[in-house]
Amino acid sequence: MKVEIISPSSKLYDGEATSVTVPSQMGPFTLLEHHAAIVAILEAGKVSLTEKSGEQKEFAIKGGFVENHDNQLTICVEL
Repeated sequence: MKVEIISPSSKLYDGEATSVTVPSQMGPFTLLEHHAAIVAILEAGKVSLTEKSGEQKEFAIKGGFVENHDNQLTICVEL
């Protein structure tokens, strides 16, 4: 899936991933390729993703929101 992680001041990530785990207000959840459309509010924690190459990345956030639609995941965060 196409993943973009952005903050008000910069683009933190723009690439392809097979899974992304986010810290939502309802608890952490993982989005996989072809996940159903969703919008959720994020709380402080870590966004973890696995790239198609298998490399893992983590981003510490203070909050934000996530939107997934048509295999395109956008995560807007506060750092």
